[in-house]
Amino acid sequence: MSGPELALQEARYTWGADEFLFVEVSEAMSLAANFKVMSLAARLSDSNLPGIVDICPANASLLVRFDPDVLPPHTLEKTVRAIERDLTHHQEQTLQTRIIEVPVWYGDPFTAEVEKRFRDGFHQEPEGTDVEFAAKVNNLKDSAEFIERHHSQPWLVSMVGFVAGLPFLFQLVEREKQLQVPKYLSPRTDTPKLTVGHGGCFGCIYSVRGAGGYQMFGVAAAPIFDPAQALEDFKDFMVFFRPGDIVKFSPVTETDYNSIQRQISAGTFRYRQRPVTFDLSKALANPERYNRELLEALNGI
Repeated sequence: MSGPELALQEARYTWGADEFLFVEVSEAMSLAANFKVMSLAARLSDSNLPGIVDICPANASLLVRFDPDVLPPHTLEKTVRAIERDLTHHQEQTLQTRIIEVPVWYGDPFTAEVEKRFRDGFHQEPEGTDVEFAAKVNNLKDSAEFIERHHSQPWLVSMVGFVAGLPFLFQLVEREKQLQVPKYLSPRTDTPKLTVGHGGCFGCIYSVRGAGGYQMFGVAAAPIFDPAQALEDFKDFMVFFRPGDIVKFSPVTETDYNSIQRQISAGTFRYRQRPVTFDLSKALANPERYNRELLEALNGI
């Protein structure tokens, strides 16, 4: 992840009906492309341009909803293009964000039960488990090695969406070291709430119970979507994750999981998190060394 990834071409601008501007930064997801999307979104939000209704950053694109009666389309496009040129000129490569520890119960009984119901006709290997299949397609010796690879390096929240509060996660490692797992042959009609899943090169956490096609590896121990905003981490917004967050999965036992559930019921659970300045140039130049810096920041070192 170095050199050429920093050199992105000018974005492609298209319109959706009368109220949407679509800005395609790249046809493929990359760390540099996603960083540019987040920077565009942040700058546009800070501009407080009257008439903007919503700004939706995605993996490699940006969708802007606006009121054409307040904000003329040509004014919006001119503004976004000016921001893009300024970003290119100044080569902005840092982002103020946070790193968060997310406890995960790998090999939990909830996803295991659903796996059994959706094997024949749904999965590539009906006799095995999702983690065993993931280890096999990544040429790893066993499930334990896959789980170690899954939680040992941090992930970037590249976008939030699909269903309310669901984060898409991109592992911060060299491209050739990224875990890649195909989705189910046919989508399930059931996925446990807080399932930690994976499809293609993207991880995710299912914020609510529902349909899904990603391979299932475990369950996150704490909520990421809280409409009641009962917990302190949700006092400002019912959705926990934001694009640009850095996630470090941390494996927990059944005992740990049950302890966290009691904290949630008592309203005392808090995610362990620290503010960090994410530096794109460092991440691209030497991902392994920079990941150690990020994890040291989480641990207060």
